[in-house]
Amino acid sequence: MKFKGTHEYVATEDLTVAINAAIALERPLLVKGEPGTGKTELAWQVAGALGFRIIEWNIKSTTKAQQGLYEYDAVSRLRDSQLGEERVNDIANYIKRGKLWEAFENEEKVVLLIDEIDKADIEFPNDLLQELDKMEFHVYETGQTVRAKNRPIIIITSNNEKELPDAFLRRCFFHYIRFPDMETMRKIVEVHHPGIKDSLLTTALTQFYEIRDTAGLKKKPSTSEVIDWLKLLLAEDMDKDDLKRDGTDALPKLHGALLKNEQDVHLFERIAFLARSGR
Repeated sequence: MKFKGTHEYVATEDLTVAINAAIALERPLLVKGEPGTGKTELAWQVAGALGFRIIEWNIKSTTKAQQGLYEYDAVSRLRDSQLGEERVNDIANYIKRGKLWEAFENEEKVVLLIDEIDKADIEFPNDLLQELDKMEFHVYETGQTVRAKNRPIIIITSNNEKELPDAFLRRCFFHYIRFPDMETMRKIVEVHHPGIKDSLLTTALTQFYEIRDTAGLKKKPSTSEVIDWLKLLLAEDMDKDDLKRDGTDALPKLHGALLKNEQDVHLFERIAFLARSGR
């Protein structure tokens, strides 16, 4: 059982090594990288390539680790008891199963994606240590112990917004997705826009990397944003000559696909102003 990449996802050699190492070690794979570098999509591609179902747990700032295990709805049980409902006699009727429970009880192996773990409270990863390590947890309300029937392949993503606890990191296999170089990016673009003219692609990517390297940029455009930008260029039937800029026109064509805040737009406007002023 090895992941070798797919026709829809360009995986570098070091990334495929990391995935297969995590599978062999039976440890969660912690994937970090800039937003838009394909961390979430990776889990879907691994599941598809290996023929497994994927269970996705999207983490928010308000998400608690307990929600991944189960939640006990005491309010509904109290209301039903007041109404004389028969179901109130079985507390299991008020247990809502979480994503980990769903993954653990599956008869077949699954891929469990815990997406953007760094959005949650700092204690969130620590609260899952035992469950991810032992692949089991206890349901106190019913006295039941839930054990994984088949150990899931766990992929955890992080945008590096906050540091994760050392104890949690020790239990993971780690991989950082570096931003693709020009050659890798060409392969990625070819997957999304097959047959794109080489002259347009070369000009567009050269301009894209120049933008990313601009000093003072607050948010660097990502892989997903260059894919969208090229889609717009193709829709407008532009060629490499349409992308030409001079010193007095620093903003790229259709820049709204690449620059996502007013500070960065103003930065390029200032660059153009200085160029016109001869400074």
